Amino acid sequence: MRDRNARRDTLKTPASLLPDSQTLTLRLASALGPDADKQRSVRILSRTLPPFMSTFPNEIVTCQLPDGRKRRVFIKYQAGQSHACYGHRGDVPYETEVYRRVLHSLPNFKPKCLGAHTDPHTGDISLFLEYVYRSVRLSDMVWKRLTRQPRAMTQAACWIGNFHTVHVHRIDDPSLAFLRRYDAEYYRGWAQRTFEFSRPLHGRFPWLTILCGANEWFAPLLAQPQTVIHGEFYAKTILVRNENVFMVDWESAAIAAGEIDLAALTEGKHWPADLVRECECAYVSARRPEAAPRTFRRTLDAARIYLHFRWLGERPDWAVREKNIPRYDQLHASAKRLGLV
Repeated sequence: MRDRNARRDTLKTPASLLPDSQTLTLRLASALGPDADKQRSVRILSRTLPPFMSTFPNEIVTCQLPDGRKRRVFIKYQAGQSHACYGHRGDVPYETEVYRRVLHSLPNFKPKCLGAHTDPHTGDISLFLEYVYRSVRLSDMVWKRLTRQPRAMTQAACWIGNFHTVHVHRIDDPSLAFLRRYDAEYYRGWAQRTFEFSRPLHGRFPWLTILCGANEWFAPLLAQPQTVIHGEFYAKTILVRNENVFMVDWESAAIAAGEIDLAALTEGKHWPADLVRECECAYVSARRPEAAPRTFRRTLDAARIYLHFRWLGERPDWAVREKNIPRYDQLHASAKRLGLV
């Protein structure tokens, strides 16, 4: 039987969380209409639910713009939802600012933000993005049947390396002051929650007491030049179409060590070791063309430790469920390489 959380990933947005057609028409007109006189001519032609639901309600809308052009738009709704996750995730307003202040300045970045609408009564934001036609999530590409998956993985590693290189010089830009910054308190919080939530497993993993109580594990992450990161750069947040990759779901963007994104991309035992090495080489070549610093491996292991703490420390039931037990073995392996246990 498939895991319940795996099944949830295929569920679609409940219709009750979506606006009615009249409300949606007004929001589209406000965000996409070029002027007030022509707003009335924005028309909804069809509405479709994506094959899977993300953190926030979403849908795909085909509309006719005032100039007669048809456009398909991916819409993400706040709809009164929130998923702060101990300061890790933002919400739709936060992601909207990421598109406006971070991604807008990148040449040829897609999917582009087409606009946003704020409900005057509730303050809820609807985010309108380009719809990426005929794309598939990188995580949904079958390894044995599609040779494009390894190529897309290394493309993604190269893309995020370039992204980090560009934004390492922007972290003190006042326009990016809204971004979350991972500091010692942030990292320490995830370790402490993991320790508390995993108490039923302490006898099985006695080394957790040492690792969770130490500060040394996140020191490499703070020692590296900080940059803007995606925050959840997993294969499920990367869309692939032909030879192109598209990065979506920026609600967890933050300022931190770039190796966190690389660790997320290559996390788990389902990726072949040679593919992981190729992704690491592609990232290093894009981020530091001259040579990888001697601290790269240590920082990458620290990033992996953080990601395990981040998922184990989100909810008490996640820390003890059987599906996540392999995380403890991987956590121990990284900590051992760093000489912490």
